[in-house]
Amino acid sequence: MTGCTSGADATERAATGAPAPKAPMAPKVPDKAAEAAAYQKWGLKPLAAPPAPPRTKPVRRTPGGPVPVVSEIPTKDKVVFLTIDDGAEKDPEFLRMMKELDVPVTMFLTDSAIRDDYGYFKPLAALGNGVANHTLTHPNLRTLGREAQRREICGQQTRLAKEYGTTPRLFRPPYGNWNEDTRAAAGECGVDAIVLWRESMQIKNMQYQRGDGKLHPGDIILAHFRGPSELKGTTMTEMTANLLRHIQAQGFTVARLEDYV
Repeated sequence: MTGCTSGADATERAATGAPAPKAPMAPKVPDKAAEAAAYQKWGLKPLAAPPAPPRTKPVRRTPGGPVPVVSEIPTKDKVVFLTIDDGAEKDPEFLRMMKELDVPVTMFLTDSAIRDDYGYFKPLAALGNGVANHTLTHPNLRTLGREAQRREICGQQTRLAKEYGTTPRLFRPPYGNWNEDTRAAAGECGVDAIVLWRESMQIKNMQYQRGDGKLHPGDIILAHFRGPSELKGTTMTEMTANLLRHIQAQGFTVARLEDYV
């Protein structure tokens, strides 16, 4: 079967009164003035538009094979990927910021941190941001056997699918701690990739794993849903603005992780 509409299809639609398929929507043309104004509101300059997603995702799980573990994405594009963990802080201003800036993020959510307000993350997901798995209770998985790890991972797959309508494909182990039991359990739970990170955002500065202290194409950046009590008075939106300034100052922009994995 091809993607073309056959004459029989057209005849059947005419007979049944069914509407013709809708043509693909034209690409959205950004309003540069509105974009600049939105960024200016947060004390920022607009990020460069990311390149088109690759036709073939550079990170793919081989059918029946082990779950890949990644800290960066193999690409030559000057893009990085933003990931935000846990879900304890639920700042309404961060929702507004993400809606206005349209910067893609992937949320690695822990049930014990989000269960008091699952609804907070639904507008973020509705913007196209990824919902990913960060376990039910945030344990150090290396201290658990395979079955206990499977319960943590599969249990959160089920919870997130129920609340947000889609079963996550990506998983991050708490503290970045994992072993082969983690990998096997994640595979049993339908995970396509275990996602670690190369940089972590603090309050004003980033911590780099590499000695050169620089971003590299495809780097995955870790941040957390945290508020002033954990950020020494800094809000989550201020921390995020600092993060975007670091990215822009090094000549990078932000791409959607799920387009590459």
